[in-house]
Amino acid sequence: MNRCLVVALVACGNSSAPHPVPDPLPQPAKQPAVIPAATTQLVTGVIDAWDSTTATLQLWSRAGGAWQKVGESWPAVIGGAGAAWGDGVHGIGPPPDRGGPRKHEGDRKSPAGAFELRASYGYAPRPPDGTSLPYTPVDDNWICVDDPKSAAYATVLDKRTLDKPWASAEQMRRPDDLYTWVVDIAHNPSRIAGDGSCIFLHVWHGADSTTVGCTAMAEPKLAHLLGTLDAHASPIYVLLPRAEYQALAGAWGLPSL
Repeated sequence: MNRCLVVALVACGNSSAPHPVPDPLPQPAKQPAVIPAATTQLVTGVIDAWDSTTATLQLWSRAGGAWQKVGESWPAVIGGAGAAWGDGVHGIGPPPDRGGPRKHEGDRKSPAGAFELRASYGYAPRPPDGTSLPYTPVDDNWICVDDPKSAAYATVLDKRTLDKPWASAEQMRRPDDLYTWVVDIAHNPSRIAGDGSCIFLHVWHGADSTTVGCTAMAEPKLAHLLGTLDAHASPIYVLLPRAEYQALAGAWGLPSL
């Protein structure tokens, strides 16, 4: 056989050595959902648009990864100027690629986003039965500082515990019933000056009223909610316009409406 032909046949023959398998392309790390896995209780507030002043609230519970409604939805009111992106579990201001207004101190807008529910306050010596969030009964000395220039900005405190380093503050024991029960919404937890302060769930004046930035509802509804929230469930409050809710539900790990 021609030597060149032999060489060619050897070169073109199948080799018993395995062909190298290329390394798989690295996959981008999966981003965790905004709602932490440890959170098994959620309160959602859905509004029709950024300038809406009424919301529909719903309590949810999660077991085995699936959200389930707890009871029926109920009405609430929000800021007289609607809503705007706040600072919370979702980050500071609007999420990437999302439009909408930005929350600022004194704008009469309720913060939109996802926020921890961290504490509760009220006029009574004891909270509603079943309450597990930390509860503080307040008197005329309890305030929430809304002065952005103060070192105590966005803090609920007993003013007897320190000198007055603020120019303005909100009374936690009001002359009306609005703060009979209060759940502290952890908006602006880093207390960034001017991003907004003193945001609560509280009692409303009525279904036709508005707030200066909080979410308000009928007293029996709030008392029941306060007695149902479980501190060990790391509860979170989500307030969003319907279109934003639907767009972010997958990435945030929200229940379907």
